[in-house]
Amino acid sequence: MRTAEIDRETKETKIHVSLDLDGNGKTDIDTGIGFLDHMLELMAFHGRFDLSIKAKGDLDVDDHHTVEDCGIALGTAVKEALGDRVGIARYGSFTLPMDEALASVTLDISGRPYLVFNVKFTREQLGMLSTEMIEEFFRAFAVNSGITLHINLHYGENDHHKAEAVFKAFGHALAEAVKIIGNELPTTKGYLE
Repeated sequence: MRTAEIDRETKETKIHVSLDLDGNGKTDIDTGIGFLDHMLELMAFHGRFDLSIKAKGDLDVDDHHTVEDCGIALGTAVKEALGDRVGIARYGSFTLPMDEALASVTLDISGRPYLVFNVKFTREQLGMLSTEMIEEFFRAFAVNSGITLHINLHYGENDHHKAEAVFKAFGHALAEAVKIIGNELPTTKGYLE
């Protein structure tokens, strides 16, 4: 069973994440930020992950702590659910159109966290989600999962479509990378850092 349960509590947030990498795309998400909930539901559905996230954060201040800490908790859950990573494909890549927007996500479950984020938004917010926090979410995810993550928006006009293309492509790419395709550790070094 490639599952994980993560609880993260700080003075700013309280988050519970439950993840099944081999699920069916069922979600139960409530972060207090409707647009983030929507994006995470799309990511899990397209990745076929069962995902529950319950977050209470200091949204009276702003959305920063809640969004970043959700990225931390989800990244930690993915790392834990992957275990020793034996047999996984390791690499995943997906390019996804969303109406006029086109986004590509490519990743490596290498143990070496890195984020390249080439996405520009014109709006400051999508619902209650600050668009600048989308990059922070993925940075927190990459660092805490140990994944090298490249996210590129090729073009697009509508910021909702841009974000949706990114999260859906991310779900597909992650699903491809965590897929079991053999019984060996996917590296010639003998270990993943």
